[in-house]
Amino acid sequence: MPRTLFDKLWDAHVVRDLGDGWALLHIDRHLLHDLSGPPALADVAARGLPLHNRELVFSTPDHAVSSQPGRVATTFPLGGKLHAALKQGSERFGVRMFDLGQPGQGIVHVMGPELGIVLPGLTVICGDSHTCTNGGLGAMAFGVGSSESTHALATQTLRQQKPRQLRIRCEGALRAGVTAKDLALHIIGKLGAAAGVGSAIEFAGPAIEAMEVEGRLTLCNLSVELGARFGLVAPDQRTFDFLRGRPFAPQGAAFDAAVADWRQLPGDADARFDREEVIDASAVRPTITWGTSPEHAIAIDGRVPDPKDAPDATRRDTLAAALDYMGLEAGQSIAGTPVDWVFIGSCANSRLSDLRAAAAVARGRQVAPGVTAWVVPGSEGVKREAEAEGLHEVFKAAGFMWREPGCSMCVAANGEQVPPQQRSVSTSNRNFVGRQGPGARTHLASPAMAAAAAIAGAIVDPSEALQ
Repeated sequence: MPRTLFDKLWDAHVVRDLGDGWALLHIDRHLLHDLSGPPALADVAARGLPLHNRELVFSTPDHAVSSQPGRVATTFPLGGKLHAALKQGSERFGVRMFDLGQPGQGIVHVMGPELGIVLPGLTVICGDSHTCTNGGLGAMAFGVGSSESTHALATQTLRQQKPRQLRIRCEGALRAGVTAKDLALHIIGKLGAAAGVGSAIEFAGPAIEAMEVEGRLTLCNLSVELGARFGLVAPDQRTFDFLRGRPFAPQGAAFDAAVADWRQLPGDADARFDREEVIDASAVRPTITWGTSPEHAIAIDGRVPDPKDAPDATRRDTLAAALDYMGLEAGQSIAGTPVDWVFIGSCANSRLSDLRAAAAVARGRQVAPGVTAWVVPGSEGVKREAEAEGLHEVFKAAGFMWREPGCSMCVAANGEQVPPQQRSVSTSNRNFVGRQGPGARTHLASPAMAAAAAIAGAIVDPSEALQ
């Protein structure tokens, strides 16, 4: 029977078929961070249980630590307590922890792929909804709750129900200057934030095949903003080239043998999906959000929608509330909207290619007066590579603040927030009410568009900033 990529990943990990679509799955990699990791480790300890396979578990502080230059674990006091708990739990159970300042530390969804901890064909879990990021390497990666994390630590298994499958084919080619982030926001805006509920999403088509791995990670990162728990891209030669030589990837002949296995993972040509959607990638323009959901996305030359045009009362009320929160008017052009803050970072867009794209806009220019602009590398590895290329000097010369790796202002759980009613252009993945701080107004965008907003002091097409 023809099988999809997801079918193959699922079937390879079934320990026991439980019936009615449920199965007990083996978990290959378990990633812990400083918010969800400490309680899971503490729960296992309280039950007097050992870790089933500690060598498959990795931890790093990211969510609650400060990104302030020169930071230490206690720079943000609450973060210091969570860091200490993660470190104590990791040491108690023999979990490999990548600590502050050490190679490997960083946002959990950035350091996993860059170290080769995440590989094609693996099941990967973490107590974070954006774990789907790792599907960009062809892994079955998904976020879990605290009880599931405890169960996996103790048994290396999880009881899961197989989801429906949705394939999103991206036909054609992205225009020059249009990024994976633009494509992701375009898809969410077109299909809606609930399009993937109950589904595993596989991204396919010529535009995906032409996309570099870091772009695929960005695309899969935003799968959860479509309501899906899983996002996947079939592994190919780009994937294999990306992983070759990574510290935790197989080496030498073992890597070649692994590649031979990974080549068998893409779905069969006649495999069937429960639903298919087609996106014209060539029609995608630089895209930004205007409201309080990732589905509130429009092209940079678009206008803020009028609630009166909504199809029903519920939708009208939702759009009206978003307009009020964001301090915008129906029908206004999104381009030219003044901004106060710019944040370049997060598990969506803090990798080296993202920083290069932002630096290309910032080079030789200056952040506009009144704008506060931060660049937060996604990991210690990204930070060191960027500094080796001199990107940090480009940003600092332009007036951006170059900070330490972590989640920072994306999640605002670390004392780093946009002040109330101030407007932020952010490369993160969520623009929910209060996401970047109480009353903060967030516009999601690509690294290039965020850098362009910092330079212009307003939302602009990034191509204009390069003229």
